[in-house]
Amino acid sequence: MAVNPAPSLHSMRALRSLSPAPRGGAPLELLLLQNYLACLCTGIGGGFLSPSDSGLSLSLLQQSITSSPQNYWCDHLCDFCGGVVMYITSATASASSLLRASRARLCGSLSSASRTLAAQSPHTPSPSANQCRSLSFSSAVRSLRCSVPRWSHGVEWRSPASLRPQIRAVAPVIERLQRKFATMASENPFKGILTTLPKAGGGDFGKFYSLPSLNDPRIGKLPYSIRILLESAIRNCDNFQVTKEDVEKIIDWETTSPKQVEIPFKPARVLLQDFTGVPAVVDLACMRDAMNKLGSDSNKINPLVPVDLVIDHSVQVDVARSENAVQANMEFEFQRNNERFAFLKWGSTAFRNMLVVPPGSGIVHQVNLEYLGRVVFNTDGILYPDSVVGTDSHTTMIDGLGVAGWGVGGIEAEAAMLGQPMSMVLPGVVGFKLSGKLRDGVTATDLVLTVTQMLRKHGVVGKFVEFYGDGMGELSLADRATIANMSPEYGATMGFFPVDHVTLQYLKLTGRSDETVAMVEAYLRANKMFVDYNEPQQERVYSSYLELNLVDVEPCISGPKRPHDRVPLKDMKADWHSCLDNKVGFKGFAVPKESQDKVAKFSFHGQPAELKHGSVVIAAITSCTNTSNPSVMLGAALVAKKACELGLQVKPWIKTSLAPGSGVVTKYLLESGLQKYLNELGFNIVGYGCTTCIGNSGDLDESVGSAISENDIIAAAVLSGNRNFEGRVHPLTRANYLASPPLVVAYALAGTVDIDFDKEPIGTGKDGKSVYFKDIWPSAEEIAQVVQSSVLPEMFKSTYEAITKGNPMWNQLSVPATTMYKWDPNSTYIHEPPYFKDMTMDPPGAHGVKEAYCLLNFGDSITTDHISPAGSIHKDSPAAKYLLERGVDRKDFNSYGSRRGNDEVMARGTFANIRIVNKLLNGEVGPRTVHIPTGEKLYVFDAAMKYKAAGHDTIVLAGAEYGSGSSRDWAAKGPMLLGVKAVIAKSFERIHRSNLVGMGIIPLCFKAGEDADTLGLTGHERYTIDLPSNITEIRPGQDVTVTTDTGKSFTCTARFDTEVELAYFNHGGILPFAWEPFHFVKSEEKIMSRIRRNIPVMGQIFENFRSCGLIWSAFVVRIAFLFCFCGNGLPSLLDGGALVLH
Repeated sequence: MAVNPAPSLHSMRALRSLSPAPRGGAPLELLLLQNYLACLCTGIGGGFLSPSDSGLSLSLLQQSITSSPQNYWCDHLCDFCGGVVMYITSATASASSLLRASRARLCGSLSSASRTLAAQSPHTPSPSANQCRSLSFSSAVRSLRCSVPRWSHGVEWRSPASLRPQIRAVAPVIERLQRKFATMASENPFKGILTTLPKAGGGDFGKFYSLPSLNDPRIGKLPYSIRILLESAIRNCDNFQVTKEDVEKIIDWETTSPKQVEIPFKPARVLLQDFTGVPAVVDLACMRDAMNKLGSDSNKINPLVPVDLVIDHSVQVDVARSENAVQANMEFEFQRNNERFAFLKWGSTAFRNMLVVPPGSGIVHQVNLEYLGRVVFNTDGILYPDSVVGTDSHTTMIDGLGVAGWGVGGIEAEAAMLGQPMSMVLPGVVGFKLSGKLRDGVTATDLVLTVTQMLRKHGVVGKFVEFYGDGMGELSLADRATIANMSPEYGATMGFFPVDHVTLQYLKLTGRSDETVAMVEAYLRANKMFVDYNEPQQERVYSSYLELNLVDVEPCISGPKRPHDRVPLKDMKADWHSCLDNKVGFKGFAVPKESQDKVAKFSFHGQPAELKHGSVVIAAITSCTNTSNPSVMLGAALVAKKACELGLQVKPWIKTSLAPGSGVVTKYLLESGLQKYLNELGFNIVGYGCTTCIGNSGDLDESVGSAISENDIIAAAVLSGNRNFEGRVHPLTRANYLASPPLVVAYALAGTVDIDFDKEPIGTGKDGKSVYFKDIWPSAEEIAQVVQSSVLPEMFKSTYEAITKGNPMWNQLSVPATTMYKWDPNSTYIHEPPYFKDMTMDPPGAHGVKEAYCLLNFGDSITTDHISPAGSIHKDSPAAKYLLERGVDRKDFNSYGSRRGNDEVMARGTFANIRIVNKLLNGEVGPRTVHIPTGEKLYVFDAAMKYKAAGHDTIVLAGAEYGSGSSRDWAAKGPMLLGVKAVIAKSFERIHRSNLVGMGIIPLCFKAGEDADTLGLTGHERYTIDLPSNITEIRPGQDVTVTTDTGKSFTCTARFDTEVELAYFNHGGILPFAWEPFHFVKSEEKIMSRIRRNIPVMGQIFENFRSCGLIWSAFVVRIAFLFCFCGNGLPSLLDGGALVLH
């Protein structure tokens, strides 16, 4: 939760306005101090210190305050309380793991104070750090209540009126404490480096936190990507959420990054697409409901940072090879998704800080690159670098623009929206040096597939990759964005390209104003974040180094099942035949030799047709990876032009499509006069969205599908996408290859991937002669000329001026002007999720796993597409059964991705990929498992429900790279709803591991050299995971013992990587944790209502504390305790007689 701005001191002025009075009996400030300190230390859901540690005697307190009240109070208690109370009230008290890092310092302060007092009185023992222990709230209350009579020196505690003199007397002391809090909460310790940025012609752009003003030589050696983290930490430093120690960790990156230190990061904005955006808005709407049920202000639930949501994942290729395809597919899109779109449109008005870009506008990452990306923010006169986290793993595309951005799970993004700083391990940075120039005929797609393979081999999971070198000047910004886009495929958190002159040229090309570009350049130069290759470069330090000479890159594609399985184009035919021969795996289909030449003949709309292994049935120019790059898009159009002029055609049963990433692409294709040639080959524009790349390829013609299924043909799809995992592109295409847009056209013309382009003709021309690949491939010079003449700044300006205006179908959607969403219990798209139902004010706490069954036993590279598919809903699946029971026709099933707003559908769709391989099935492929107690073979959902009904927990066994692929929060939400308590794997993909923690699932890693097979685990055992129930006993990365009922025992590493992740786990997930500060309001309001009735004077005072934000919470609760202990009693103050503190 964000720390509120500096609290007003008008509450203190209200206290001072009471007329002075003599102190009278016992000094109330002593009681206030004693109770405040004791409650702070012990009353917080498990707490820090016991009463014996913090219970300084009355005599010592009196001596200390009498002799030197300012020294004791301000120097000791203020330092102690000031360092704790904001953390406690903002991060919630029970999250003691969050506070563990501060414990030693805090106990040290207390110990120092006690030693000072002990020198005056030998009778009081000095508390020490090793005496610290947890104490339950109830025992703390009992301890304090039983000691009240000793403190009551002549005061009638049961009369609230008798407290007025003491309240007046304590005002100055409280004011000093309030001033201390206010200063600590609001003053940035780096305010001294705020510097004005002048404009060249006079005036200034604003102010910025100047890194050079720190005069620290270490900063000059930092990678540019780390400097962005540093600036963010400095700007957000409040010594609570972000501390000076965090800043020092980043400055000292060269030393600290190998130590896996934890830092907070606050992104400037959040980016969503509709598949992940719908569940995020559903969760926010549900939070509002929960707040409303608690009698609190539901409007407190609002994004605290700008949120941009682009609707791009819903359009499907229902209609292809038609001039009317765009309109027809959009009509189908709105018919299927009317309810979802109306919900998102409601969200855009119900929540502040949220921009929704309507359907038909483009792909989220291309829109982000061309329009949404700021590069430098100017907010209220403060300049700072743009940074973004997005709920799509390819958010990294913006790194090509010099904006730090990466993908996170939807649940993590929701926490960021609500002001939670992201806790991350300070990453290592791989320096990737580029030199030389790409050869003629080599595309940016060939380059990115080469880079992906290199970085996968090097190992960059959890790291930043930063590109530099002379070769940077040879890459257009679109080429850089292509490389940055595929960061998830090579495993890095970011693939970062620092801002240079190429970036500035692109900003001008895409219609950013001259003043904006001038501000970007001036700010980044002034803050040492701009690269000018015309100037001498200071050597930067990287964690490791790679180098690639661009001249060594050759034409290639990747597949047939993974994006990093690169195949040089010249070797493709041989590689294909190897795949047919090899056993089933990432590079194998195990087709018997005698069946490899099989021909499946069929009739396609009355004309003879045939398919073989390797026949292309889908050829799609799609995906933000490539459609944002004019050189490859216009290159594909030139291939089409040459092919048409030679008389080549694409076979009619191949489903061809073109889905640009923005309307700009259409404009420059029309400007160039080349779109008509693409149309002639069947590459008509089908819509503006992700389409085939995310599995929205639409149905194949029934005759084609039957020919594939009935003859067991290994059919192929070739697409210019970034993912080709099994079952993702289309259920019937088992071979899926990633290729550049020009190569997509070439393979469509050839009709097969079983071809050697160097030796075999693509087809026969109109003159009867063979046409070869070289005859249709354009030169780099041809492409450059058409790009120069056809891609114009005005195209970007006109496209994005109208982007938020929507289209007629969007504008006709009617939504209620309410801030609370009215849930429809009959809806199969939007359903109130279960995450906040039955939530109590007590977090569930840490937990182990006892005698759990294995739900699934996987091998390597299980992707989020396997865990939670985004594509079509199989007609026999549990999700299909659920929809049919609710009157949904099969034609209206839509996709899993489109139904992520309904947890009932998504739980049934978990592990529903038809190509998933579960070892419990002994080689059988499909979304089933064995229910161990009965031996039944069931759909995964049905087996999971059977386990849950019997009260049994489940776990999942997996190999390496578990959860690779999309940053799909439902790949964690789904298993949680199925009752999965832990996943034990060889390794995890970064985002998915974080998502598992975010949903309260324990991620465990086998020790190096071990896995389920080497340990002899079959998945038929029952598993017990020995994890402490007290979160304070768990450390990030600690060893955990797992035992089975068969007598096996092995040690795993608990992949809770940060203290904050332990706090999430303690709360049952990130959503309860992020929501809890808002949830706390009920306690405050409840206390206030009782205080107003029972203690009018204090009610007046506390009312004035409201302006103090988080500090008000601390004072209300603890001063309320004071009056409870003084005789009014807890039952008379609070309904039900109990309050659990948060």
